[in-house]
Amino acid sequence: MRSIRPLLAATGLVASLALTATACGPSEDDATGKPAADSAGGQDAGGSLPDGLAETLKKHGVDPEKWKNGEWKNWDKGKWLREAKDFVNPVIEGLWKPDRMKSAKDPAKTMAAGDVSGDQGVTDPEPAPVRAEPEKTPYHNYAAPVGKVFFDSPEGSMVCSGTVVKDPGNPGRSNLVWTAGHCVHAGSKGGWYRNIVFVPAYNDKGKSASALKNAQPQEIAPYGAYWADWATTSGEWLADGGPTGGEGAPYDYAVLHVKPEKGTKSLEEAVGNALAVGFDAPEVSQIGAMGAWGYPAAPPCDGLIMHKCVDRPGRLSISPSTPAMYRIGCTMTGGSSGGGWFRKGSDGKSVLVSNTSIGPVTSGWLAGPHLGPGAQDVFTTMSEKFAGH
Repeated sequence: MRSIRPLLAATGLVASLALTATACGPSEDDATGKPAADSAGGQDAGGSLPDGLAETLKKHGVDPEKWKNGEWKNWDKGKWLREAKDFVNPVIEGLWKPDRMKSAKDPAKTMAAGDVSGDQGVTDPEPAPVRAEPEKTPYHNYAAPVGKVFFDSPEGSMVCSGTVVKDPGNPGRSNLVWTAGHCVHAGSKGGWYRNIVFVPAYNDKGKSASALKNAQPQEIAPYGAYWADWATTSGEWLADGGPTGGEGAPYDYAVLHVKPEKGTKSLEEAVGNALAVGFDAPEVSQIGAMGAWGYPAAPPCDGLIMHKCVDRPGRLSISPSTPAMYRIGCTMTGGSSGGGWFRKGSDGKSVLVSNTSIGPVTSGWLAGPHLGPGAQDVFTTMSEKFAGH
């Protein structure tokens, strides 16, 4: 049985090819994996909540006093907000401090999900591992739309990757981020995560943990933090997604609409770039290469450095009843989940055609969903919801 899982920051995922310290080495800091001490809701115990936040929390069944005192980490899972209409993510300024970002991880247990690498459906032979390479710095010159997604779960602070994408409803002023469904919602047995923020070009100059110990906020978040004011994912992920992806994996995609924690610039204006999303990618036999970008955070990586893998894609079938996923060789670890997969369009420009969803515990590949009509519906719904805003 082969164990697979979504790649939030899977601490048990070990690449088949060892990475060098400069490419993806362990953190030079104390990597305890525990949430930072200042993470209790971004408020001092006994302090006041921002105007309007208490009423918003009450509306969604969250006790403001528990939120304020940090007890929101002990969620009542029986009341976990899970329906599409229930998303709530109020801005808490200053919550995601640099140390808290560095502590974000994935506490999910490794679980067997069946042998998905056999000759079933349209599964191609398992690809050879492709060594993940660090992106050139500064990131804003080479991969400006790529960044990190931070959020809180009942088990603590977590991290994924994401990509700024073009919004047809707001040309040149997009506030949309493409990521994985499991980076915003726990799937069939859970609900929406909280305190979701996107940080584009995180650690723009690719500095080491020791070099960032006394870093200024702009070194960690050169464009600031952008809070999700709405999120949407597929109905299939809500119904069938799980800790190892499950039958929801081929539909494991999500779109965030974000707003700046400070200032008024749109995300696309601030970053200076955004990628188009392609919902009509050709068959894998017609695709010469795909590249996956993200911030791997599970050992031997520490989540500080943006990496990429480029490989010819194959197909991976999770179930005969679900669409085949793309699969490429890549040694990126957990934390790369949600990171965009790009290919060159007919005009030579990069187009987002998938995102990292699942990967194995003992091998060096990644799999991502094919973005078809269902994904386009999710994207269009979000664009139309905020058209002109």
